[in-house]
Amino acid sequence: MAGRFKAPRGTYDVLPGAMERHEFVYRTAGRILEQAGFGLIETPIFEETGLFERGVGDSTDIVRKEMFTFEDKGERSLTLRPEGTAPICRAYIEHGMSKLPQPVKLGYSGPFFRHERPQAGRYREFHQLGAEVIGTDSPLADAEVVILLDSLVRELGIPGVTLKINSLGSGEAREKFTGELTGYLKRHEADLSSDVRERIDSNPLRAFDSDDDGTREVMEGAPSLLDSISREDREHFERVRELLTASGVEHEVDPTLVRGLDYYSRTVFSMVCDRLGAQSEIGGGGRYDDLVGLLGGPDTPAVGWAAGVERLLLALDSGDEVGTRPVDLFLAVASDGDWEKAFALIDRYRNQGLSV
Repeated sequence: MAGRFKAPRGTYDVLPGAMERHEFVYRTAGRILEQAGFGLIETPIFEETGLFERGVGDSTDIVRKEMFTFEDKGERSLTLRPEGTAPICRAYIEHGMSKLPQPVKLGYSGPFFRHERPQAGRYREFHQLGAEVIGTDSPLADAEVVILLDSLVRELGIPGVTLKINSLGSGEAREKFTGELTGYLKRHEADLSSDVRERIDSNPLRAFDSDDDGTREVMEGAPSLLDSISREDREHFERVRELLTASGVEHEVDPTLVRGLDYYSRTVFSMVCDRLGAQSEIGGGGRYDDLVGLLGGPDTPAVGWAAGVERLLLALDSGDEVGTRPVDLFLAVASDGDWEKAFALIDRYRNQGLSV
């Protein structure tokens, strides 16, 4: 995987100096995931629109505002993929991967598309690296994927990174909390942003990560999801934290962390970098135990993450050193008559694998 873990690039120029930095990120991620037993998977750049409406959630910003959707000549609605997890779960179902030894560990990289305002490190075509572990509900899998993302960030040498972690719970406890939160939001509806008001009934959890000042003030008094999760989910979450601590992965609990996709449950996490200001996330993910079943497959627990390549490179900073290969041999020609011999030597040593 280490040699093949790379993405095509299209909507912006990547010049020779920057290309080595891109390849350094892909090469590092590929090696880390390969050593952890992940196989490389590729999915189509466009999928049926319904996959994302069902999987990502029709109340999310991605589905409501950001997807590039078109109708083909067969009058089918297709969408350029805005994220990687739903397509991988579709492939898991379609190719019968539930019959393989579980869990199935998959790594991916490639271009993704969202119609949002371009800014530093955020483009309408962007690139992600990701890892998914499908087929286990063990907290060991949660810890492993977080540790792998932490390893990637550390090996790239990105400074000023904080890992935030939370549990969204599951089952009846989460449904009960959602009802309580909905009631709380409706009592303060006049102070909420229009976007949050529109989603009070469909996705009230999204209020926790609103940037609107009025909404943020309301949420300071909102009930805590982490205080409402079931005993089983709390034990799961504490076990994940114990495993991270034992592995030397520093983290902080953020009870307001909910992430932007509807399919998450239980563990969620986010890597943020203080170099990047307000748009500080460089990677994140969580557990999505219901997604495979929602898409028509067998009930299959899973967990994973994605990291934005452009965000990683922005956090890495253009002045930071990366692992480029040094020159092994430099040939200097003393006179014009020596050029033929020099070219023969250059060809010989390059064929032997040296950088000349």
